[in-house]
Amino acid sequence: MKAILDTNVVLDVLLDRKPFVEPASRIFALAEQSAIEGFLCATTVTTVNYLLRDSLSTAKARDTLWKLLNLFEVAVVNRPVIERALRSGITDFEDAVIEESGRVAGAECIVSRNTKDFRRASLKVFDPIEFLLQLGK
Repeated sequence: MKAILDTNVVLDVLLDRKPFVEPASRIFALAEQSAIEGFLCATTVTTVNYLLRDSLSTAKARDTLWKLLNLFEVAVVNRPVIERALRSGITDFEDAVIEESGRVAGAECIVSRNTKDFRRASLKVFDPIEFLLQLGK
């Protein structure tokens, strides 16, 4: 399955946020095993860098980004994605950008802990546990 991960799922792993880290880590492992095709929105990558550089050295933050790039494809954010996000029924603009970039990249679903924020998404939306259950994992 092709899935775009919301920023909160990525941060759950990187910041070891309990109790959310366990299912999110299992999703990372599935991406590492090529059992899923995972995407990160380009804005997620920049947000992760911004948040990590406060707690890690620049070198360690960049190393973490390289590790993410080895696991996930990056869904582009360009003018058409931004325009569609602006017209989207999703009220949170950042979430609309994540959905639209995932849709353009070919994602079949969004994985987010904030599924209610994606109520009007055109893609299917799962929280991490629902996503794992959907895959039978």
